[in-house]
Amino acid sequence: MNDRMTPAPDQGLPAPLLAELQTRFGPRFSTAAAVREQHGRDESSFVDVNPPDAVVFAEDVADVQALLALAGRYAVPVIPFGAGSSLEGHLLAVRGGISLDVSRMNRVLAIDTADMTATVQPGVTRMQLNQALKGTGLFFPVDPGADASIGGMCATRASGTNAVRYGTMRENVLALQVVTAAGEIVHTGTRARKSSAGYDLTRLMVGSEGTLGVFTEIVVRLHPLPEAQSAAVCSFPGIADAVGAAIDIVQSGIPIARMELIDANTVRMVNRYSKLDLREEPMLLMEFHGTPASVREQAETVEALAGEHGGAAFAWATDPEARSRLWTARHHAYFAAIASLPGCRAISTDTCVPISRLAECLLESVREADEMGVPYSLVGHVGDGNFHFGYLIDPHKPEQRERAELLNARLVARAIRLDGTCSGEHGIGMHKMDFLMQEAGLPAVELMRAIKRVFDPQNILNPGKVLWGAAKQGAVRRSWATSAAMPP
Repeated sequence: MNDRMTPAPDQGLPAPLLAELQTRFGPRFSTAAAVREQHGRDESSFVDVNPPDAVVFAEDVADVQALLALAGRYAVPVIPFGAGSSLEGHLLAVRGGISLDVSRMNRVLAIDTADMTATVQPGVTRMQLNQALKGTGLFFPVDPGADASIGGMCATRASGTNAVRYGTMRENVLALQVVTAAGEIVHTGTRARKSSAGYDLTRLMVGSEGTLGVFTEIVVRLHPLPEAQSAAVCSFPGIADAVGAAIDIVQSGIPIARMELIDANTVRMVNRYSKLDLREEPMLLMEFHGTPASVREQAETVEALAGEHGGAAFAWATDPEARSRLWTARHHAYFAAIASLPGCRAISTDTCVPISRLAECLLESVREADEMGVPYSLVGHVGDGNFHFGYLIDPHKPEQRERAELLNARLVARAIRLDGTCSGEHGIGMHKMDFLMQEAGLPAVELMRAIKRVFDPQNILNPGKVLWGAAKQGAVRRSWATSAAMPP
């Protein structure tokens, strides 16, 4: 692990703060080891970071305000926690502090079918929201795979399989209620579809990974449910053939809803894990939305384009059970990879490049991984140039992590050289801070640091994430002796 990722020694919380937290939150405040451990793990490969010093379960905006006011008084870090499904160490307590669990803030506050918006609390999950929308003729399309919370999806600017048609969280969040580090409530945006009023604070907050404020209400766009849907799968002789077909499909203007690449290695893992019999070759898994006639027309056009690239065994299905079976397999690809090597963890990459450079980036990255003998899975939202390697390692063997991190660094450098990005949807967390500097450059990162200092001068909001050196050294772990003497 990079020495800058090494967690600070666990110093515990000051006694006066513990007493105030117990008084204010009662049984919703916990220092139990099991609760702390649960909130000190995500789906990343980091396993040697201490858990938070305590956990607070918030139930409303007043709880969030109260906790941040107390944390600010004692300069104690606060790490927002939703579903715990992040992949880059976003929620790890690298500098101790308090995990703020907002999963109980899980009410759908309003559904406006006329304006096609929903207002939700941050703990609402995407599946819960879509369940609440049943019967309205609307749905929320952003689908990162895991049943993530809407708050966490906002924090990481998530996207997923539907982004090629419906966009990411950036395009689907209209307004926010945010509690700042000082405990103040700020409203950004409105339910109007556009605005030219001042700085776009909503877009600044979406993707800030809990470092600028805590979301307490979120207004999202909804979309009409398509009249018809169909899923299609097509196998190819090689990855280059599959990517070539994907590029042709996008450039032809077909309004495809989802288009996923799964390499042969990952298909084998998925077959074992989900007990499927998919053809073990690189494949494209696609979905079409529209009228029954347009869906059929899209599938037939795609089949013809795929055939020009050696596509075989093209099959498509319109019944929900068959579609669900295919997409469940795709969404389980990460867990299938983890299950393929008991005890392993995945160092997950998340680069995105212009679609015209996708084949070049993918093929070179596959070649390097094969040459180094590092086991991996590969899936990609190839419709928008985003893909993921999962390099599988024993997290307790430094030499395996070193090889995987070297592959990851080379992949990111390659993506940036091809005018791409170090993260298409997972975010920066604690894993990609060096890569953000490489991509954005020092002047841009310094501007981000300045913004962070304005919003969070004590650096108490999820410190140690996104930006190195966002606040002055020592601002987070103020001496507990002096903190205890501070007035209430």
